[in-house]
Amino acid sequence: MALLCYAVVVLLFATVVADMDYGGVPLWINRFLGEPSVLSLQGRMDPAWFRANNPQACPQQCECPIQWPTALYCDQRGLTDIPDSLPDRTQYLFLQGNNISSLSLSGLANITGLRWLILDHNQLQSDKMDQLALQNQTKLCHLFANYNHLSSVPSALPTGLKQLRLAHNQISSIRPGAFQNLHNLTLLLLQGNRLKTITEGDLKGLVSLNMLDLSGNMFSSVPRRLPPSTQQLYLSNNSLSGLDKDSFVNLLNLKYLRLSHCGLQSRSVHQQVFNVSSLVELDLSYNKLTAIPTLPTTLQYLYMEANEIREFSTKSFCREVGPVSYSRMKILRLDGNKMSHQQLPPDWVFCLRVIENIYI
Repeated sequence: MALLCYAVVVLLFATVVADMDYGGVPLWINRFLGEPSVLSLQGRMDPAWFRANNPQACPQQCECPIQWPTALYCDQRGLTDIPDSLPDRTQYLFLQGNNISSLSLSGLANITGLRWLILDHNQLQSDKMDQLALQNQTKLCHLFANYNHLSSVPSALPTGLKQLRLAHNQISSIRPGAFQNLHNLTLLLLQGNRLKTITEGDLKGLVSLNMLDLSGNMFSSVPRRLPPSTQQLYLSNNSLSGLDKDSFVNLLNLKYLRLSHCGLQSRSVHQQVFNVSSLVELDLSYNKLTAIPTLPTTLQYLYMEANEIREFSTKSFCREVGPVSYSRMKILRLDGNKMSHQQLPPDWVFCLRVIENIYI
């Protein structure tokens, strides 16, 4: 009962914020850690009220609510630079939706306890970023710079980072050693950029990485030198020429794999490429596949809608059928292909015995 009550409390206080796109992955706000419950005060409260009732210093371009004394809201103000004289109490700095093009060492020199820095939807450029601007922010855990004009991944990033969101920039390269000391990073968003390849050493140091999003780049093949710790890998919207048997062989912890809208064809996809025992969810929707590849029996969610599949083979899911030999598939989507329910073989119910929903 005590455990149940604790879970309810967590649900009440750890809420997801979905009113803006922070790189496609929602933000979880943990009130137990003192994190502010909103990321923008625009249109929520009268700024004059804050200034009349808050005795603490606050830059004129920002808002400093009493209830979140460590948070500074300077978003959507048309700013071209970070405000001067930031209060040293600042831990959460919201600068999204401005026109900031540069980041200097002096701009953040007055604060040393920064935990969140959100710079989404600005005009940041790589050649205008002081590479040492963030290095001394030893407590920084979350850095957001989605929807800017960065051409490369910044270097000299603080070693305590847990999330780095750089989606929808113009990144075509990763600076040597950019991730070398980011041993705590668990989430890296690089989708919507111009990456063509990942060379040896580019991602060195990411020993704790859980989620890696490389969707919407310019890859023609699956990058081979990805962190072995990766559990979620997103490669949708890349023009992949094919998949060979060893495309994911080193990703022993891989659970969620997205490969939709990649132009994949069955003749260039090795039948055994997805036979990864750790895999739980696989998205192959909106490709040009004519057959279902061989899948691990542990797979629970398969999305293959909008392909060109003409037949259903039980062997794709089960090498043999028996008391303990069956597929753990729960959700199977085959709608939008070139087959119907009448083409299902009689023995499919013995193989997919725990299926919850199948769409054809």
